[in-house]
Amino acid sequence: MNRKTAVRRVGLVLLVANVLLALAKAAVWSATGSLALGSEAVNSFADTAYSFVVLAGLYLTTQPPDFEHPHGHERIEPFVSLFVAVGVFAAGAGVLYTATQAALRGGTTTPVNSPLAVGVLVAAGAVKLLLYRYCRRVGERRESPALVATALDNRNDTLTAAAAIVGVVGSAAGYPILDPLAAGVVSLGILYTGYEIVRDNVAYLVGAAPPPELREDILTRALEHPQVRGAHDVVAHYVGPEVDVSLHIEVEGDLSLFEAHDIESSVVQRIRDIPAVDDVFVHVDPKELGEWKEDDDARVAAAESEPDSEGGSADAADAGQ
Repeated sequence: MNRKTAVRRVGLVLLVANVLLALAKAAVWSATGSLALGSEAVNSFADTAYSFVVLAGLYLTTQPPDFEHPHGHERIEPFVSLFVAVGVFAAGAGVLYTATQAALRGGTTTPVNSPLAVGVLVAAGAVKLLLYRYCRRVGERRESPALVATALDNRNDTLTAAAAIVGVVGSAAGYPILDPLAAGVVSLGILYTGYEIVRDNVAYLVGAAPPPELREDILTRALEHPQVRGAHDVVAHYVGPEVDVSLHIEVEGDLSLFEAHDIESSVVQRIRDIPAVDDVFVHVDPKELGEWKEDDDARVAAAESEPDSEGGSADAADAGQ
């Protein structure tokens, strides 16, 4: 299954699941009058609304490249994730406000003794846990920040369902204060998740550098080519959720243009095979120019891959900018 089909399928599953949960919670809320279930029903209707936005966003991001967007539409995904973050912050703030007001009143004033209410909340928590794992797995495998953000939101919904269960059971058992206390704790977790989503996606939007491990992998793949003597001016940065790479490689100066072109194409393909990488730009330098910079680690890697013609170590370059 390709990326487009996979992420669109997840978006559709999310939408259907949220609609069904919202209707089920609303029906039991109407029958029991449970305040906890009422809050959960509102939360699920909000999830349904943003699921429409997520599905539309995933549809746009999986459109093929066109004249106005030659690199595709994946850069829309961080904006979709930030929209999810806004919803998470709003939900966290709303839960915190409601919990604070209820705690000041001494807790829930209308206990609900309904096994059906607890059953619906348990089922909702289980469904949200499955959705969290499903979205997280596909989001990480397909490099989709929007799905990862949605997975974290589903994890929050599992926690809110657990808090609602504590509130319903605690209230029925004669401890009404447990309802707002549990909700208050969960609200802090929700707000922290919103912070995580913003933190991760702002890096995509401002063109931050990828993790050092990915930069090291880029350099290693370039130096693995038997005719590459070194590399320098390696620049890698996020463009949306994907990484663009540019670097200079050093080869023997007496190679023909055809030979240099073949080396450049091979290095480009090696680096492009990294799942997180989108575009790769390689500039070929004659090693005799001596443009490489001092870096012992990179020099050792190049020396191990290919000695120079005089038996000495090959020139290499650093992985820094």
